[in-house]
Amino acid sequence: MFKGLCRLTSVAALVCSTFSTALGAESGKQVYTGTLGKTPIVLEVNADGGGDVGGRYFYQKYRKDLMLSGKKVGQTLVLDEVPLRGDQDAPHPTIRLQPKPDGWSGEWRSPEGKVLKVDLQQANIAPAPAATVPFLTTLRDQSPYEYLRLQGLDLKKGKAETFMGYSLQWWIEPKSETTLFEVVSGYTAAERQRINQQLMGRLWQEVAGKFDCEASAGETFYAQTVEPLWMGPSTISVSIATEYSCGGAYTDENDMPLNLDVKTGKTLTLEDVLWLGQGKPLHYEREYNDATPSSESYDAYSDYRTKTLAPWLVQQLSALYPDEMKTTTEREDGCIYGDEQPWTYPSWYFTKSGIKLVPSFPHISSMCRDTAFSVLPYNLIQQHPGSAALQLP
Repeated sequence: MFKGLCRLTSVAALVCSTFSTALGAESGKQVYTGTLGKTPIVLEVNADGGGDVGGRYFYQKYRKDLMLSGKKVGQTLVLDEVPLRGDQDAPHPTIRLQPKPDGWSGEWRSPEGKVLKVDLQQANIAPAPAATVPFLTTLRDQSPYEYLRLQGLDLKKGKAETFMGYSLQWWIEPKSETTLFEVVSGYTAAERQRINQQLMGRLWQEVAGKFDCEASAGETFYAQTVEPLWMGPSTISVSIATEYSCGGAYTDENDMPLNLDVKTGKTLTLEDVLWLGQGKPLHYEREYNDATPSSESYDAYSDYRTKTLAPWLVQQLSALYPDEMKTTTEREDGCIYGDEQPWTYPSWYFTKSGIKLVPSFPHISSMCRDTAFSVLPYNLIQQHPGSAALQLP
């Protein structure tokens, strides 16, 4: 069962040929399912209108991308496999496809002359059931190729534990080794349902993220660490830290805590908790299933973060932690905590005594992100409430 997609429905039952709609046409990308030889594959092609064609495909058994590049010659697609690693100039397999009423058919040919039949039909995916987590509903509509990559994956039950009086059940997706937990007791049934939809949505988002990273050129590495940080009657914070290298020169780290409103199940932004501006709080950070905000809203949000929030945070933290906020000339580690830039877009999470702010530093200064201080007390936050009605600890 595809746990988190729909608790009562197998993903296999979601892919059907009846009462379904073709996906991906509006973006110019077309997604197909079928076989290469006898092996099931999913293929995506994207024509630019000028004859050039790009694409990718994966074997359902392995779920790792093989990139395609080629041209449309008359009605025929001629696509070369482009290796993500290794000798780019070596001979590569080629796929030649001819159109048919519901898709494409043709052959795959290796450099050594081996030939396998290719048969593809346009992917049709049934509407997502009502119980589907929001992330997967959005993924189905916006990226059917990635949605199909997750098809058939199962979560395995992991350890059970108690954290701050709440019972947790951990789950792991074995292929990506991605893990997260559900809350099984300590909140009302309705609260647990909303909370767990967010947690399972984030789990599948992390699974998709690892597969996407592995599709990058060059060497890749992707490791995730999850830790519950705070659970209370009004709020939840979970650390989801990722160390990764997706084809780049260096390994980087990303710690994006998931902060939830227990009553609504919605994710919380810093402006939901702390607001220093005029009028209603600005919201540019969005959940994965929200529409993309306009550039005008981002400009206002960025202006607030740069000119109002960051200077105020530096002022407050300098008053609270003067030794830790010393300038770089007074420090041996080179971490410039007194600068406003690291506090413009900090990560954050709830603690017993206040909101812990995690400054943002580039990769070369990543050690500066790990601060033992930078907690903004709740009595200070309560003087500048955000848009969410929260019972702070």
